[in-house]
This record gives sequence, C-alpha cells and structure tokens, in this order.
Amino acid sequence: MTVCKVWVGAAFAVSSVLAFTLLLVVGVYVIAGSVVGGGAKALAKGSVPAAYQALVQRWGNLCPAINPALLAAQLYQESGFNPKAQSHAAAQGIAQFIPGTWATHGIDGDGDGDRDVWDPKDAIPSAATYDCTLAGYVKDVGGNLTENMLASYNAGAYAVIKYGGVPPYKETQNYVKRIQALEKSFAAPVGRVDPSKQAAGAIAFAQKKLGTLYLWGGNGTPEQGGRFDCSGLTKAAYESVGITLPRVANDQYNAGPHPKRDELLPGDLVFFSDDLTNSRAIRHVGIYVGGGYMIDAPRTGAVIRFDPIDTPDYFGATRVTEDGAKALPTTV
Repeated sequence: MTVCKVWVGAAFAVSSVLAFTLLLVVGVYVIAGSVVGGGAKALAKGSVPAAYQALVQRWGNLCPAINPALLAAQLYQESGFNPKAQSHAAAQGIAQFIPGTWATHGIDGDGDGDRDVWDPKDAIPSAATYDCTLAGYVKDVGGNLTENMLASYNAGAYAVIKYGGVPPYKETQNYVKRIQALEKSFAAPVGRVDPSKQAAGAIAFAQKKLGTLYLWGGNGTPEQGGRFDCSGLTKAAYESVGITLPRVANDQYNAGPHPKRDELLPGDLVFFSDDLTNSRAIRHVGIYVGGGYMIDAPRTGAVIRFDPIDTPDYFGATRVTEDGAKALPTTV
C-alpha cells in the first residue's frame, strides 16, 4: 500500500477533532482555471456554519481592511469555528481572545446587556471590531494594510509598528499566509461559473470526514470505524459520485489529465513525492479545495484535516471528472 505523507509543522493550529465541520465552497469553479478570491465582499454558499453565516457576512464588511471571506478564514484559523475552544495560552472562544484583550476590546454584539467571550454573537462582532481597530493602529505602517492587521491580531500592533510590517516571527508569518490563502475558499465566486457536480460531491464527502482519525489501509468501512488513509479517502469520495479510482495514490495519479498548478480547480487530486521525477514514488494524495489547501488524511495519529499543498514535495495533480477535464487548455 502506498505510504501516506507525514506532514511536519504545516498543520492548522486548531483542535485535533473539529467541533464544527467546515463546509467549504463546493463546486465553485472559474471555467478558465482558478478559484476566485481576494477582495470578495460575499461568502460562498455553505462556506460558514449556518449559525454564523449572517454574523460573518454582516461584520465582515465593517471596514475596508477586512471582508466576510477574510473574517471567516480568520475564525477558522483561530478555532475551527469552535465557540468553546481554549488554547494553552488561555485564548478563549471562537475568535480566541485572551482575557486582557477581551476586557478592552470585547463588545456586546447582540445587545443583550453582556459581553460573553464564549458567545459567537458577541465574539464574532468583537473580532471584526478589533480587526478594524488594529488596522487603524497600523495604517501608517508600510506594506499591505490587511497583512499588517492580521499580524497585529497574532503578535500585537506594537510588533508590527516596531518592524515596519509583518514581524519576523515564523508563527505570525504563517498565520498571515494561511488566512490569506484560506480566504479564497470562503469567497463567493465572481463572474462566469461552471460547477462540477461530481467534484462538488467528492469535496462534500471529504468535508463530512473532517476530524476523523487516520487509519493505515482504511477504506471507511464500519469494521474500520469509518476511518481512512489518504488514498482510501480520495477513492471513497469519488466513489460517492460514481467515479471509480484505483486504490493507491501512485495509481490514482494516472486516472486523468494533469492540470498545472495555476490551473487547479476544487476537486482535483493533488499528489506528493520524495522523487519529483517519478510518479511511481508518489506517497500521498489529497483533494484540492481551493486557496492553496486540500482535505487529506495525513498520517497515523492525525485526523482528516485541511493542509497546504505548496510544499517542497508537491508532485502534481490529476483531474478525474470528465467535465472538469474538458476545461483544461488543449495542448497543440
């Protein structure tokens, strides 16, 4: 059986078992090739848990430095949309406020007379308000205002002002990059869209498995507790929409045409290898969901989760849907 990839230091800083299953945009395609994002003012349908959709849409338009898709990505990065999340540093709630910051910047978002860090109706408006406050603090700092605002949320405005931009802290730099990448997956598409029902269905299947523990050789059977390894997950996801794939990752690579990195669409299979010249050495596969991220079953001890695809061992991609393959440029 093909070995699934071991990720080092690239996982999200969210709880190992997600309390809320994130329903990312499914079937959001631009026929020319890539997920639309950046500057979007609306959320993709179903991209945020229904209980928070209206809050994120409303408060995500509070100031020019943020938008609903960015706010959604930030909340997911902070807590995985878990209103009960608590970090080792005592950060609390869906927006992960530390007590001192909450005391100063928490607001009564729902107007019920209290400010409750554990209540998303207070915490989400407070996160947006705090973002905009931070943007005001760093508005005169050089560089990108939104990046500086996000860095301030993670490391403090003083650090951004001190360094004249995103500070040289690896955690903060990764925080900014991940949220900006995930933003694209939460944004409503702009312009002509051609959804692929099969790709959308495969992603939806994988989304429902988020937080499930990995199992070497897992095919998701009841006897296996519904657990998967990397290629077992991708095979089952596409079987759910009527597409049969080979069982192991390096065989799945040959199941369709190979889009380039800048041609990736949600639903494409993405592959990883220690030998970038040999498809038979492929050892990991995931399902691309947009914004530079995939859903994958990483390794023993980990759960099915979102991971970035732009790593040194990224090998390439395969498009297994017939309608999606027709959208690829014709090679002359």
